[in-house]
Amino acid sequence: MKFYHRIRDLREDSDKTQADIALVLNTSSSYYSQYENGKRQVPFERVVELAKYYSVSLDYIAGLTDKKHSFKEWDKI
Repeated sequence: MKFYHRIRDLREDSDKTQADIALVLNTSSSYYSQYENGKRQVPFERVVELAKYYSVSLDYIAGLTDKKHSFKEWDKI
């Protein structure tokens, strides 16, 4: 699954650095950089953390949809 471009776009749209997001995930910025570059698989738990942080659905991060529905918005659908 190649969703690394989505997590990079989300980070850039939020005006955050890789170091900022690495802190959120409790990892190093070089390790996080490997996620964004597709050199390392992102563990599912970390994908969930990113979805919560950015308030988007897992489907959005996975590239299954272009709608960013947040977790709170799913209650309204």
